[in-house]
Amino acid sequence: MVRILGLDIGKKRIGIAMSDALGIIAQPVETIMREPENIAIQKIKSICEKNGVKLIVAGLPKHMNNTIGEQAEDCIKFTENFKPDYDIIFEDERLTSRQAEFILSQTGRKYTRDKQLVDLKSACIILQQYLDRK
Repeated sequence: MVRILGLDIGKKRIGIAMSDALGIIAQPVETIMREPENIAIQKIKSICEKNGVKLIVAGLPKHMNNTIGEQAEDCIKFTENFKPDYDIIFEDERLTSRQAEFILSQTGRKYTRDKQLVDLKSACIILQQYLDRK
């Protein structure tokens, strides 16, 4: 089976997760800085190429009333950089950062000082939601 990449796209950082070869478990890869954007895009494409990724699951930060706002539009625009080479699926990511913070707090991790941990865990949660549903 082909691996699937999960992205938590923020204004400053992008959390990256990847499925195992069987498409069952999301695993953390890394958190990268979004700026400069062309370098972030190249890093993501390089990870995809090295791992045979054909599908990217990107978190879509909808509002609580299910509408799409400025941040969601930014995520959609960012993922356009990966078409047509990769298929893109958007996964509702409402409250994933809070869920990630809770999980990290339960493990004793100091996420308040390292927001990259939250972005990385959020990417795993986004991808795992997709894997669990499929």
